[in-house]
Amino acid sequence: MISIDTAQRRARLATRHRLAPSARSNDPVDIARSMVVLHATDPATVFLSVGARGVDLTPGDVEKALYDDRTLLRMLAMRRTMFVAPTELLPVLQASTCDALAHKQRRTYGRYIEQADVVDGDIETWLAEVEAETHAALLTRGAATGAQLSKDVPRLRTQIDTAPGKSYSKPTSITTWVLVVLGAEGRIVRGRPNGSWASSQYTWAPVETWLPEGFSPLPAAEARVELVRQWLYAFGPAPITDLKWWTGWTLGEVRKALAELDITEVDLDGTPGIILADDLTPVPTPEPWAALLPALDPTPMGWKSRDWFLGPHAPALFDTNGNIGPTIWANGHIVGGWAQRPDGEVVTRLLEPVTPDTQKLIDTETARTTTWFGDTRAIPRFRTPLQRELTT
Repeated sequence: MISIDTAQRRARLATRHRLAPSARSNDPVDIARSMVVLHATDPATVFLSVGARGVDLTPGDVEKALYDDRTLLRMLAMRRTMFVAPTELLPVLQASTCDALAHKQRRTYGRYIEQADVVDGDIETWLAEVEAETHAALLTRGAATGAQLSKDVPRLRTQIDTAPGKSYSKPTSITTWVLVVLGAEGRIVRGRPNGSWASSQYTWAPVETWLPEGFSPLPAAEARVELVRQWLYAFGPAPITDLKWWTGWTLGEVRKALAELDITEVDLDGTPGIILADDLTPVPTPEPWAALLPALDPTPMGWKSRDWFLGPHAPALFDTNGNIGPTIWANGHIVGGWAQRPDGEVVTRLLEPVTPDTQKLIDTETARTTTWFGDTRAIPRFRTPLQRELTT
């Protein structure tokens, strides 16, 4: 069996994730393609992830790609997680993941509505009617917030208690549920937010006006194969368990997709892994590099098994739900963390020693990150122990 060591995995990470200076790009869409998708649970992550991999880019360049050129699209996909994807990948994500997600979410929300006993007649029919009314209202408006749509469609204001009798019980309207299902089905999309690039107060738009040319649907099996191929190029070699975790699919679905690809089994320092058979040529080690990556950046969130780049630093850098915070990288592994203070200062803390030359690289990236923020303040949605320490 072919062996691929940690040094080679780190060289691939540096080059293919566009973190080494020689691999950086001046195109936000090109950067997103390199990562397959950009993690977007925290709105600021998308912009900071692009900034860390960019050359002379600004947040305005990312906004242009998202909202003017519409070559990037924000959508709920793998593991019911928010991502920003190149628009060209929409057919693959829709068929491989989003269609099944929409079905699952509609079924879950339908059960809650049925348990609440607030609807007469067939729940599925009732919910489909509300979805159709919401989509029609959005077509009329062109773009709207959830609050605006709930005024147009009174049934969106239906209150549901998902945990009756519990101390944490709190009735909620079905507005967000309906918008999630319509978004997962690809019938509506998240548009420009109200506020800065770090805001999560999105408007919604019908896909007919946002992407008037639409897209050609793919068979689900074909779409899964393509998504796996792209993940393996960006994140391989890796254990199959990492691929299963990232996609959120069953092991059977993962193995069925892999069966359609020419892959090679490899040894990853004692752990079995897989790689595309035509991707065995070693990637040269790039020049020394450093990077400040944001919370939930797609690089550390690309694998489930992270010891080869994380080392012993998980307690400081992860919250209790497994979300990684802002990290400092040097030559393919994590060496510390960082945070933005309320006054805008970007502060860092090393968790292991680095050479003077590496410290200079880190200082340069700290300055780049400070410039990228400008007057914007962005508190990570999931705060980690180190991030809290650095901001108090």
